[in-house]
Amino acid sequence: MTPNLNDELYPRALKLGLYGLISDWPTVSTQPWLAPLIEREETERRQRSLERRIQASRVGRFKTMADFHYTWPKKLDREQIDDLFTFQWLQKAHNVILLGPNGVGKSMIAQNLTYEAVKRGATALFLSASEMLNDLAAQDGTTSLQRRLRRYSRPQLLAIDELGYLSYDHRHADLLFEVVTRRYGQKSTLITTNKPFAEWNEVFPSATSVVTLVDRLVHHAEIVQIDGDSYRLKEAREETAQKAKERATRRRKA
Repeated sequence: MTPNLNDELYPRALKLGLYGLISDWPTVSTQPWLAPLIEREETERRQRSLERRIQASRVGRFKTMADFHYTWPKKLDREQIDDLFTFQWLQKAHNVILLGPNGVGKSMIAQNLTYEAVKRGATALFLSASEMLNDLAAQDGTTSLQRRLRRYSRPQLLAIDELGYLSYDHRHADLLFEVVTRRYGQKSTLITTNKPFAEWNEVFPSATSVVTLVDRLVHHAEIVQIDGDSYRLKEAREETAQKAKERATRRRKA
């Protein structure tokens, strides 16, 4: 009997590669266990695919946005942050720049955006600026360098963390410029930085491409400015105070 190609389950089984079932479709297509089996297989494969893509993104461990203290920064547009999680910018291949001092949650936001983008089906890669630039600069030949450049040009979202914490020479600037140029208008780049754009000459002091680099990054970009004291420093002080209080309590009981 010719399989009924209009059967809703048949194309799903075909997509899953369940050829044993497909070969005996006239018999199995009416079985009550078929639909749950296909649904379970689809769910398992989606989960395995998600886990592989999350691992490939190198997003690492992070706190969720539910733990983000929106009231701590002195300056933060929460509506702008919430809007980023609609991912309209990713659909349009626009960029995101998270700008602010150390410890205000830029990396946390970037990791959450990367993770949610992967959950939505996008390919993504999260890494520090120094890791990417040193990796590119370490390539000896043209072939290996081109291979690495393709690696950083390929993902739909490239998240570059902590740009501005170290300074680099002109070669590093040229390599970053090459990555940005390859992605320009095609795929989204997310950058966290503690340096205003006017100070990027301090990051790449001997580079001539900084102005053009910034221009291509900010064209069609969402720039999020965060200002405030380091939340990590606040937590460290609170932890120190708590330990001192506990020690004082133990001394009074002794």
